[in-house]
Amino acid sequence: MTPLSELQAPQAWRAVDFISDLHLSEDQPATFAAWREYLSSTTADAVFILGDLFEVWVGDDSLPAHEAPADSQDLPASFISACAQTLSQTGARLALYFMPGNRDFLVGQALMTASHATLLDDPTLLILHQQRWLLSHGDALCLDDTAYLEFRRQVRGTQWQHHFLQKPLAERQLLARQLREQSHQAQVRRQQSGAGYADVDTQAASQALIAARSSTLIHGHTHRPADHDLGSGLRRVVLSDWDLDAPQPRAEVLRLQDGQLRRIPVPLA
Repeated sequence: MTPLSELQAPQAWRAVDFISDLHLSEDQPATFAAWREYLSSTTADAVFILGDLFEVWVGDDSLPAHEAPADSQDLPASFISACAQTLSQTGARLALYFMPGNRDFLVGQALMTASHATLLDDPTLLILHQQRWLLSHGDALCLDDTAYLEFRRQVRGTQWQHHFLQKPLAERQLLARQLREQSHQAQVRRQQSGAGYADVDTQAASQALIAARSSTLIHGHTHRPADHDLGSGLRRVVLSDWDLDAPQPRAEVLRLQDGQLRRIPVPLA
Protein backbone atom coordinates (compact mmCIF):
# COMPACT_ATOMS: atom_id res chain seq x y z
CA MET A 1 0.00 0.00 0.00
CA THR A 2 1.34 3.43 -0.94
CA PRO A 3 2.01 5.61 2.14
CA LEU A 4 -0.38 8.51 2.53
CA SER A 5 1.17 11.83 1.51
CA GLU A 6 1.15 14.40 4.31
CA LEU A 7 1.51 18.16 4.19
CA GLN A 8 2.39 19.94 7.42
CA ALA A 9 1.13 23.50 7.16
CA PRO A 10 3.19 26.36 8.59
CA GLN A 11 2.02 27.65 11.96
CA ALA A 12 1.66 31.12 10.43
CA TRP A 13 -1.24 30.05 8.20
CA ARG A 14 -4.55 31.47 9.39
CA ALA A 15 -6.86 30.88 6.43
CA VAL A 16 -6.83 28.21 3.72
CA ASP A 17 -9.10 28.08 0.66
CA PHE A 18 -10.22 25.02 -1.29
CA ILE A 19 -11.69 25.08 -4.80
CA SER A 20 -12.28 22.50 -7.54
CA ASP A 21 -14.15 21.71 -10.74
CA LEU A 22 -13.88 25.05 -12.50
CA HIS A 23 -13.47 23.31 -15.88
CA LEU A 24 -11.84 26.40 -17.32
CA SER A 25 -12.10 26.78 -21.07
CA GLU A 26 -12.17 29.62 -23.56
CA ASP A 27 -15.95 29.33 -23.97
CA GLN A 28 -16.51 30.01 -20.23
CA PRO A 29 -15.31 33.64 -20.01
CA ALA A 30 -17.33 34.59 -16.92
CA THR A 31 -15.97 31.64 -14.96
CA PHE A 32 -12.41 32.48 -15.96
CA ALA A 33 -12.87 36.16 -15.05
CA ALA A 34 -14.34 35.31 -11.64
CA TRP A 35 -11.51 32.85 -10.96
CA ARG A 36 -8.87 35.39 -11.86
CA GLU A 37 -10.50 38.06 -9.70
CA TYR A 38 -10.84 35.65 -6.79
CA LEU A 39 -7.17 34.62 -6.92
CA SER A 40 -6.02 38.23 -7.10
CA SER A 41 -8.08 39.25 -4.07
CA THR A 42 -8.23 36.28 -1.71
CA THR A 43 -6.83 36.93 1.76
CA ALA A 44 -6.06 33.24 2.32
CA ASP A 45 -2.52 32.15 3.14
CA ALA A 46 -2.88 29.15 0.81
CA VAL A 47 -5.15 27.99 -2.00
CA PHE A 48 -5.69 24.31 -2.73
CA ILE A 49 -7.07 23.43 -6.18
CA LEU A 50 -8.47 19.91 -5.83
CA GLY A 51 -8.76 18.87 -9.46
CA ASP A 52 -10.49 19.73 -12.72
CA LEU A 53 -9.25 23.29 -12.84
CA PHE A 54 -9.23 22.82 -16.62
CA GLU A 55 -11.88 21.32 -18.85
CA VAL A 56 -9.04 19.40 -20.45
CA TRP A 57 -5.25 19.36 -20.17
CA VAL A 58 -3.37 17.24 -22.70
CA GLY A 59 0.16 17.92 -21.54
CA ASP A 60 2.42 20.70 -20.34
CA ASP A 61 3.76 21.22 -23.84
CA SER A 62 0.53 23.14 -24.50
CA LEU A 63 2.05 25.98 -22.45
CA PRO A 64 2.80 29.17 -24.46
CA ALA A 65 6.27 28.06 -25.57
CA HIS A 66 4.51 25.33 -27.59
CA GLU A 67 1.89 27.03 -29.71
CA ALA A 68 -1.32 25.09 -30.33
CA PRO A 69 -2.77 24.85 -33.84
CA ALA A 70 -4.82 27.90 -34.82
CA ASP A 71 -7.95 25.78 -35.38
CA SER A 72 -7.70 24.01 -31.98
CA GLN A 73 -10.86 24.17 -29.89
CA ASP A 74 -9.18 22.97 -26.67
CA LEU A 75 -7.50 25.70 -24.62
CA PRO A 76 -5.78 27.67 -27.41
CA ALA A 77 -2.37 29.06 -26.53
CA SER A 78 -3.68 32.56 -25.77
CA PHE A 79 -6.11 31.18 -23.19
CA ILE A 80 -3.48 28.88 -21.71
CA SER A 81 -1.19 31.91 -21.44
CA ALA A 82 -3.84 33.76 -19.46
CA CYS A 83 -4.35 30.77 -17.15
CA ALA A 84 -0.62 30.29 -16.63
CA GLN A 85 -0.11 33.98 -15.92
CA THR A 86 -2.94 33.98 -13.38
CA LEU A 87 -1.50 30.94 -11.61
CA SER A 88 2.01 32.40 -11.65
CA GLN A 89 0.90 35.71 -10.14
CA THR A 90 -1.02 33.84 -7.45
CA GLY A 91 1.79 31.43 -6.63
CA ALA A 92 4.18 34.34 -6.26
CA ARG A 93 2.17 35.88 -3.41
CA LEU A 94 0.69 32.90 -1.54
CA ALA A 95 1.08 29.14 -1.16
CA LEU A 96 -0.55 27.41 -4.14
CA TYR A 97 -1.25 23.69 -4.40
CA PHE A 98 -2.70 21.62 -7.22
CA MET A 99 -4.18 18.11 -7.13
CA PRO A 100 -5.00 16.66 -10.57
CA GLY A 101 -8.57 15.64 -11.34
CA ASN A 102 -10.10 13.41 -13.98
CA ARG A 103 -9.94 16.18 -16.61
CA ASP A 104 -6.44 17.49 -15.93
CA PHE A 105 -4.50 14.46 -14.66
CA LEU A 106 -1.76 15.22 -17.20
CA VAL A 107 -0.78 18.44 -15.46
CA GLY A 108 2.92 18.06 -14.77
CA GLN A 109 5.88 19.71 -13.15
CA ALA A 110 6.41 22.21 -15.98
CA LEU A 111 3.10 23.94 -15.27
CA MET A 112 3.71 23.73 -11.52
CA THR A 113 7.13 25.34 -11.87
CA ALA A 114 5.76 28.10 -14.08
CA SER A 115 2.95 28.65 -11.54
CA HIS A 116 5.14 28.59 -8.40
CA ALA A 117 2.78 25.82 -7.30
CA THR A 118 3.16 22.43 -5.64
CA LEU A 119 1.70 19.26 -7.13
CA LEU A 120 -0.20 17.10 -4.64
CA ASP A 121 -0.82 13.37 -4.56
CA ASP A 122 -4.42 12.17 -4.37
CA PRO A 123 -5.16 11.78 -1.52
CA THR A 124 -3.10 14.09 0.69
CA LEU A 125 -3.46 14.69 4.40
CA LEU A 126 -3.24 18.36 5.39
CA ILE A 127 -2.17 18.93 8.99
CA LEU A 128 -3.02 22.45 10.10
CA HIS A 129 -2.76 23.57 13.71
CA GLN A 130 -2.80 19.92 14.85
CA GLN A 131 -6.02 19.19 12.93
CA ARG A 132 -6.00 16.56 10.18
CA TRP A 133 -7.91 17.18 6.93
CA LEU A 134 -8.00 14.52 4.19
CA LEU A 135 -7.98 16.04 0.69
CA SER A 136 -8.97 14.28 -2.54
CA HIS A 137 -10.43 15.04 -5.93
CA GLY A 138 -12.95 12.31 -5.16
CA ASP A 139 -13.22 10.35 -8.39
CA ALA A 140 -11.29 7.35 -7.07
CA LEU A 141 -13.91 6.94 -4.33
CA CYS A 142 -16.87 6.64 -6.74
CA LEU A 143 -16.78 2.85 -6.58
CA ASP A 144 -20.07 2.25 -8.42
CA ASP A 145 -18.64 3.75 -11.60
CA THR A 146 -16.64 0.64 -12.44
CA ALA A 147 -16.12 1.50 -16.11
CA TYR A 148 -14.62 4.85 -15.22
CA LEU A 149 -12.38 3.37 -12.51
CA GLU A 150 -10.95 0.90 -15.01
CA PHE A 151 -10.29 3.79 -17.42
CA ARG A 152 -8.73 5.77 -14.55
CA ARG A 153 -6.33 2.97 -13.71
CA GLN A 154 -5.26 2.82 -17.34
CA VAL A 155 -4.66 6.53 -17.95
CA ARG A 156 -2.94 7.12 -14.62
CA GLY A 157 -0.34 4.51 -15.55
CA THR A 158 3.17 5.59 -16.56
CA GLN A 159 3.13 3.53 -19.77
CA TRP A 160 -0.16 4.97 -21.05
CA GLN A 161 0.86 8.53 -20.27
CA HIS A 162 4.25 8.14 -21.91
CA HIS A 163 2.63 6.74 -25.07
CA PHE A 164 -0.08 9.44 -25.11
CA LEU A 165 2.35 12.32 -24.61
CA GLN A 166 4.43 11.14 -27.56
CA LYS A 167 1.54 11.92 -29.91
CA PRO A 168 1.38 15.32 -31.65
CA LEU A 169 -0.43 18.01 -29.67
CA ALA A 170 -3.25 18.34 -32.22
CA GLU A 171 -3.88 14.58 -32.10
CA ARG A 172 -4.02 14.64 -28.30
CA GLN A 173 -6.53 17.48 -28.38
CA LEU A 174 -8.72 15.51 -30.79
CA LEU A 175 -8.52 12.41 -28.61
CA ALA A 176 -9.43 14.48 -25.55
CA ARG A 177 -12.58 15.75 -27.30
CA GLN A 178 -13.50 12.18 -28.20
CA LEU A 179 -12.95 10.99 -24.63
CA ARG A 180 -15.12 13.79 -23.25
CA GLU A 181 -17.90 12.87 -25.65
CA GLN A 182 -17.63 9.22 -24.66
CA SER A 183 -17.79 10.23 -20.99
CA HIS A 184 -20.91 12.31 -21.64
CA GLN A 185 -22.60 9.44 -23.47
CA ALA A 186 -21.74 7.06 -20.63
CA GLN A 187 -23.38 9.42 -18.13
CA VAL A 188 -26.49 9.63 -20.31
CA ARG A 189 -26.67 5.83 -20.48
CA ARG A 190 -26.36 5.59 -16.70
CA GLN A 191 -29.20 8.05 -16.23
CA GLN A 192 -31.38 6.27 -18.78
CA SER A 193 -30.79 2.97 -17.02
CA GLY A 194 -31.84 4.50 -13.72
CA ALA A 195 -28.38 4.14 -12.22
CA GLY A 196 -27.95 7.90 -11.87
CA TYR A 197 -24.67 9.68 -11.12
CA ALA A 198 -22.08 7.60 -9.28
CA ASP A 199 -21.39 9.28 -5.93
CA VAL A 200 -18.56 8.82 -3.45
CA ASP A 201 -18.91 5.52 -1.63
CA THR A 202 -19.68 6.10 2.05
CA GLN A 203 -17.80 3.07 3.32
CA ALA A 204 -14.74 3.86 1.21
CA ALA A 205 -14.73 7.46 2.45
CA SER A 206 -15.05 6.34 6.06
CA GLN A 207 -12.25 3.80 5.71
CA ALA A 208 -9.98 6.42 4.14
CA LEU A 209 -10.64 8.80 7.02
CA ILE A 210 -10.01 6.16 9.67
CA ALA A 211 -6.75 5.13 8.01
CA ALA A 212 -5.65 8.79 7.89
CA ARG A 213 -6.76 9.42 11.50
CA SER A 214 -8.84 12.29 10.20
CA SER A 215 -12.49 13.19 10.77
CA THR A 216 -13.11 15.26 7.63
CA LEU A 217 -12.71 14.47 3.93
CA ILE A 218 -12.75 17.45 1.56
CA HIS A 219 -13.28 16.62 -2.12
CA GLY A 220 -14.79 17.75 -5.41
CA HIS A 221 -15.64 15.87 -8.62
CA THR A 222 -19.35 15.18 -8.02
CA HIS A 223 -20.58 18.78 -8.49
CA ARG A 224 -22.89 18.20 -5.51
CA PRO A 225 -21.76 20.60 -2.78
CA ALA A 226 -22.91 19.34 0.61
CA ASP A 227 -21.76 18.31 4.06
CA HIS A 228 -22.37 14.59 4.65
CA ASP A 229 -22.44 13.03 8.10
CA LEU A 230 -20.79 9.60 7.78
CA GLY A 231 -21.41 8.62 11.38
CA SER A 232 -18.95 7.98 14.21
CA GLY A 233 -17.82 11.60 14.06
CA LEU A 234 -16.75 11.38 10.42
CA ARG A 235 -17.91 13.60 7.57
CA ARG A 236 -17.18 14.44 3.96
CA VAL A 237 -17.46 17.97 2.65
CA VAL A 238 -18.08 18.34 -1.09
CA LEU A 239 -16.79 21.38 -2.95
CA SER A 240 -18.91 23.33 -5.40
CA ASP A 241 -18.22 23.28 -9.11
CA TRP A 242 -17.98 26.68 -10.81
CA ASP A 243 -20.15 27.75 -13.73
CA LEU A 244 -20.68 31.48 -13.86
CA ASP A 245 -21.78 31.30 -17.49
CA ALA A 246 -24.83 29.16 -16.65
CA PRO A 247 -28.40 30.58 -16.50
CA GLN A 248 -28.14 30.13 -12.71
CA PRO A 249 -24.49 30.95 -11.98
CA ARG A 250 -22.79 29.03 -9.19
CA ALA A 251 -19.36 29.15 -7.60
CA GLU A 252 -18.03 29.13 -4.08
CA VAL A 253 -14.85 28.78 -2.09
CA LEU A 254 -14.54 26.56 0.97
CA ARG A 255 -12.49 28.40 3.60
CA LEU A 256 -10.80 26.76 6.57
CA GLN A 257 -10.15 29.24 9.36
CA ASP A 258 -9.92 28.85 13.13
CA GLY A 259 -10.58 25.13 12.72
CA GLN A 260 -13.94 25.72 11.00
CA LEU A 261 -15.09 25.35 7.40
CA ARG A 262 -17.16 28.09 5.79
CA ARG A 263 -18.58 28.40 2.26
CA ILE A 264 -17.99 31.74 0.56
CA PRO A 265 -19.98 32.57 -2.60
CA VAL A 266 -17.92 33.89 -5.50
CA PRO A 267 -19.46 36.93 -7.27
CA LEU A 268 -19.31 37.58 -10.97
CA ALA A 269 -16.11 39.41 -11.83
